[in-house]
This record gives sequence, C-alpha cells and structure tokens, in this order.
Amino acid sequence: MNNMFASAKKRLLGLNIELLKKRLAESDYKIIKSAEYQMNNMDMPYDISSLHTERQALRDKINELEEEMAADDEPD
Repeated sequence: MNNMFASAKKRLLGLNIELLKKRLAESDYKIIKSAEYQMNNMDMPYDISSLHTERQALRDKINELEEEMAADDEPD
C-alpha cells in the first residue's frame, strides 16, 4: 500500500475511533443514572435494553476499526 495513503488511512481510522469513544463516553451518565435508580428501587429513567444495544454497537465498531488499524500495521 502507498505509504502516504496508508498514513492517511491510519489517521482517519484513529479519528473515527476517537469519535466513537467520545460518543460512548457521552452516554456514560445514562448508565450511572440508571444504576442509581435501580439501587433505589425506582423505575429506570431510560430503556436500558435499547441503551445497551446502542452502546454495544459503538463498542463493536470501535473494535472493528482497531482490528483494521492493527492489520494495516502488519507487514505484507
């Protein structure tokens, strides 16, 4: 692969990973709030199943991109 292209691709993958991690972190408060409600025997403020599905999709995509980045680092 062209070195300049590989470098640009790696930067783009890194930026996408960081964006997805930021989106994941932005929903952390919903998890914490839900846990607090559950510990106090209160109704959940969010649909926890939907929240989990959304967050898992983000984690799966992060893992996919990290694997792609690692594969690009391996010698041909």
